[in-house]
Amino acid sequence: MTISSHTAADARFLGPGEGEAIWFLRNRMTVKATEASTGGGFGLLESLIAPGFSPPHVHRREDESFYVLEGELTMKCGDRTFRASAGSFVFLPRNVPHTFVVEGDRPARMLTLLTPGGGEGVFIDGGRPAEAEGLPPAMPPDIEALKSVSARYEAEIIGPPMAPTAGHAAANG
Repeated sequence: MTISSHTAADARFLGPGEGEAIWFLRNRMTVKATEASTGGGFGLLESLIAPGFSPPHVHRREDESFYVLEGELTMKCGDRTFRASAGSFVFLPRNVPHTFVVEGDRPARMLTLLTPGGGEGVFIDGGRPAEAEGLPPAMPPDIEALKSVSARYEAEIIGPPMAPTAGHAAANG
């Protein structure tokens, strides 16, 4: 039997809308848990993601999982493609290239879970404090800066973004 040194003082509670709000690319991410706050177990972000893309990337240390709360996405992992809408859960294993695109003209909202924790640092260090409610203003991504921060967390940007599927117009960028 393993004896834990944790106590009730280690418990965390964040209410709706609470947590550090970050603008990362065209997304608003609210940090709910980090490697430091979970004893290394996981990182958890609530993500509001603008219509458009995520650059294809690979995590070397963490698995990445998503629970879609609102919106519609197309997700690609290796050679598999998934359509994910509200209520969908997607698990993307480490060391396998993956990406997604938010379809349509409305943002998606989802929970992003990184296990074990640590990879949430890409978003925290690569973003900036949210300056207002909602999504950040549209601007071209700084791919070189994104590659640099990703490398610090053993992740890698590996190619151009995936386009929305036919019939779904989305503003990439």
